[in-house]
Amino acid sequence: MIEDELLKWKFKRGSKDALQRIYEKYLDYLLTLAMALLNDAGSAEDVVHDVFVNFAKSAGQFKLAGSLKGYLATAVCNRARDQMRANRRQPARLDESDPAISGSDDPEQSVIYSEESQRLNDAVAQLPQQQREVVVLHLKGEMKFREIAELQGESVNTILGRYRYGLNKLRSILSAEGGLRW
Repeated sequence: MIEDELLKWKFKRGSKDALQRIYEKYLDYLLTLAMALLNDAGSAEDVVHDVFVNFAKSAGQFKLAGSLKGYLATAVCNRARDQMRANRRQPARLDESDPAISGSDDPEQSVIYSEESQRLNDAVAQLPQQQREVVVLHLKGEMKFREIAELQGESVNTILGRYRYGLNKLRSILSAEGGLRW
């Protein structure tokens, strides 16, 4: 947190080193988030780079009292929403944003993981957009419900409801398929 406050201060004053440090610090996190929302590596990279380009252009007038990580995540989420609306992309594949999980040396385990991941991805893709976004932002984006509520302009109770309904629907979809157990 203290580092972020210093980075924000330096960035506002035009420090290229601060911008580079912010980019390095949050790039993987933002790519993971964009991948989970867009289900396309190229689009995710485009979204994150667009966000950083716009962020870099805002240096002189940049004002932020809150979390830098939350600000950037919000920007990525908004840009991803715009991209999905424009391209009508298939949403959310949770495993593609975290390839390290599937990195097993055991081929049998890799096949099992791949099949389970596919079922989970298909189930997540069936969620309504608002529920999917809350589930992905909370589980993959590691955002708190309060942050998601601010991002979506909703109350925390509404976000908690969307999360609960989203998880229940995932459970229902997966149990109907005889797939993963929650």
